[in-house]
Amino acid sequence: MNNNAINTPLDNSVTKELINSVNTPVIKIESLYNSFGTLSVHEDLNLDVTKGEMIALVGGSGSGKTTLLKTIIMLQAPTSGQVYLFGQPLWGKNSSQSHLRKRFGMLFQGAALFSSLTVMENIIVPLKEYFDLPMLEMVKLAELKIALAGLPAEAAHKYPRQLSGGMLKRAGLARALALDPELLFLDEPTAGLDPVSASAFDELMVQLKTSLGLTIVMVTHDLDSLWATTDRVAFLGDKHLIAYEPMRDLMKNSHPLIQHYFEGPRGRAAGASHGK
Repeated sequence: MNNNAINTPLDNSVTKELINSVNTPVIKIESLYNSFGTLSVHEDLNLDVTKGEMIALVGGSGSGKTTLLKTIIMLQAPTSGQVYLFGQPLWGKNSSQSHLRKRFGMLFQGAALFSSLTVMENIIVPLKEYFDLPMLEMVKLAELKIALAGLPAEAAHKYPRQLSGGMLKRAGLARALALDPELLFLDEPTAGLDPVSASAFDELMVQLKTSLGLTIVMVTHDLDSLWATTDRVAFLGDKHLIAYEPMRDLMKNSHPLIQHYFEGPRGRAAGASHGK
């Protein structure tokens, strides 16, 4: 037997790369400051999101949820600090924005579909932008995304104006999934939906997270969604990240802003229904 073969260690560089890929947060926010003129929105904000998590950004009006989301998805540069996606910096001279954009998808609050294009044509738009594929292959991919989003096949040829609110959200989700992203952002995904449609959308997101191995970040005011879908909830207030923990722990947090946010009639009802 060749003892040398048995005792030869793995290449250190390969080992380190494998370890780092497992341990590196999908999103890492370091010492983030955001301001508009003299108005400060975030000060020294730090937050990590690990692979496979579904987290939510919550907080009162003006707490900077949307501003933080825009900074993470490269729509708004921070005043200072850094955001890393998959270990790569987004801002500054060493940023890696271009190749990272196709690794995440975004569902905007109003779906933000092109009104003059059908659902299928909307999904094909990012495929055309990033890949040189035959049209037949793009059509097949679009059909797959439509099915993944829980839409009937006939929805492919409908225009946004012909869709109900729930179908419109799902069409936006199908487009967000077009490039097979590893990371998905949702802005108020259940806003405007009736309770049954909102619950069905929550269930869909949990299923997709598991089946596709997605990491998901959402901004929401829907307390039922927070209970039903999230692993952790980031509570923003007073320009900082006040708490970052599972809903069951967050509901017990004694911070006045958190107590005020969740102790209204709707917050108590949602907590009661989930066994708070």
